[in-house]
Amino acid sequence: MTTIDSDGTRPRPSVLGSLGYLVLNLPVGIAGFTALVVLLSVGVGSAVVWVGLPVLALAVVGVRVAARVERARVYAMLDTYIASPYRPLPERGRWKARVSDVATWRDATYFLLLFPLGIAEFVVMVTAWTTSLGLLALPFYYRFLPDASFRFGDWDHPWLVVDSFVEALPFAMVGLVLFALTVPLTRVMGGVHARFARVLLGPSPAVVRSFDERVEVAV
Repeated sequence: MTTIDSDGTRPRPSVLGSLGYLVLNLPVGIAGFTALVVLLSVGVGSAVVWVGLPVLALAVVGVRVAARVERARVYAMLDTYIASPYRPLPERGRWKARVSDVATWRDATYFLLLFPLGIAEFVVMVTAWTTSLGLLALPFYYRFLPDASFRFGDWDHPWLVVDSFVEALPFAMVGLVLFALTVPLTRVMGGVHARFARVLLGPSPAVVRSFDERVEVAV
């Protein structure tokens, strides 16, 4: 019997774990999207001469292995458990079972969507953290900049120049407010992505309900 251990608890990732995960989604998304698109394109394009079949097989195995790694990454960095969604492989026709398993194609969908999603998450995180921390620390580092000043706008024709500790304080207060908003934003985005990963990389609700009903009947 195959055990489906579905953890439906609400994801509560840490700030640092969420930040690290969301920033890493950019390179992971690019790598996963590129590898999947290349393997599927080459495999489908050359399948007519049988050369593409091993390539397609590599794509199927690769996406399932990558999904296992991603589930482990979600658990390690977002503290969210995602159960394995795969059906048990039969003694014969294992390749057919892998290809026909809906979970395989949900894994592929996840990595296709991770590319644009990873770009958006990376941009939001880098912008939010650099802006808030940059403004918050402005009273301490402005004197180390060229001309001992921080200039907003064009350097030669700035619309605002900060060249004293007192002038930098209002911007530090703005940075403090942005930082106070950035911390919960990071956790929220990490939790949202954990739910997204659980939907695509975990067992579907229908599969979980079916398994629970079989267990109840057996008991």
